[in-house]
Amino acid sequence: MSLLGIALRNLRRNKLRTTLTVLGVAVAVMAFLLLRTILASWNASIEYAAKDRLGTRHKVSFIMELPKRYVDRIRQEKGIQAATWANWFGGKDPRHPEEFFMTLAVDPASYLDVYNEMQVKPAEREHWLGDRQGALIGDHLAAKLALKVGDRISLESGIFRGTYTFNVSGIYTSQSPTIDRTGFLFHWDYFDQSRPEVFRDKVGWIVSRVDDPAHTADISASVDKGFDSLDVQTLTMSEKQMNNSFLGMFSAILQAVQIVSIIILLILLLILGNTIAMGVRERRHEYGVLRALGFLPRHVATFVIGESVALGLIAGLIGVAIAYPLVEYGLGRWIEENMNTMFQWFHVQLDVMALSVALALLLGAVAGAIPAWRASRLTVIDALRRLD
Repeated sequence: MSLLGIALRNLRRNKLRTTLTVLGVAVAVMAFLLLRTILASWNASIEYAAKDRLGTRHKVSFIMELPKRYVDRIRQEKGIQAATWANWFGGKDPRHPEEFFMTLAVDPASYLDVYNEMQVKPAEREHWLGDRQGALIGDHLAAKLALKVGDRISLESGIFRGTYTFNVSGIYTSQSPTIDRTGFLFHWDYFDQSRPEVFRDKVGWIVSRVDDPAHTADISASVDKGFDSLDVQTLTMSEKQMNNSFLGMFSAILQAVQIVSIIILLILLLILGNTIAMGVRERRHEYGVLRALGFLPRHVATFVIGESVALGLIAGLIGVAIAYPLVEYGLGRWIEENMNTMFQWFHVQLDVMALSVALALLLGAVAGAIPAWRASRLTVIDALRRLD
């Protein structure tokens, strides 16, 4: 039998302690994986942002509106392939006042051209384009509010007065992490004509697609330069920059999650280290017998390190095996449907799973390093004399 084989057999010497240690480390791995998934999912809108999409807003603040005529001017800009616009509506369903979802007044045809990741059945697309009171909703929102094509729904806005009634014309889906599948989109014309005259013909922001993503910086500068001499100036940036500026408001939360994940790793290290140290103390006499039979100090160290690494690896694999289905088929879906403002996409990534297992294995080696060093330094006389 090999040295590592003997080390693995040592794990069965105290089955209760080994089981409790594996469970403790597996829970720590699960917690670490969940926190790293939160960070990865939170940053998904940045990582997967469209490289050929630009956003243009008021130079002073995102909440200030732009003249609608700016859309036509941007469309004439060299390098712009398509442009659309939207206004934040802030609607809520009186039947479900606790549910929050994105409600936007958009230009239907151009919006689907710019956001071509949204998948809509052709018949439902045509129905939405032809119905002034039509609404296109995400599949997650449809499930949450129990809506289907053909239903009517009334929304009340926290920004604009009155009740707006819509016909559900279609339901969209998307596999892109940047698309909110709890969105509610309706005709901008229907929304604009309901506003007082002084507020009409103004849009919240403009989104455009460019021909060549390599020139987004130049095109952004050119767009803003064209409005510098007007009363309302603009700020244009890539979709990645826009999403990054939004997430910047939550930097303290992200930092806290990072710190907690590091603390979990330290806890994992302490659990493994304590178990291995206890095993070494109990088997000190056995190590003395092995040394007397001719085993070298490095052989003894291999026993200890091998046992520690195997313990970490087994616990890491079990933790990932439990966490993956828990997130993918339970927690992740719930978060996407109920916390869509922060997590439009919540899935365990392969690199996060690999990192979790690799760190469990690495920390197993680190946890066993000191006990292995101490065991290898034992002399035969000291090891056989001390039985505690």
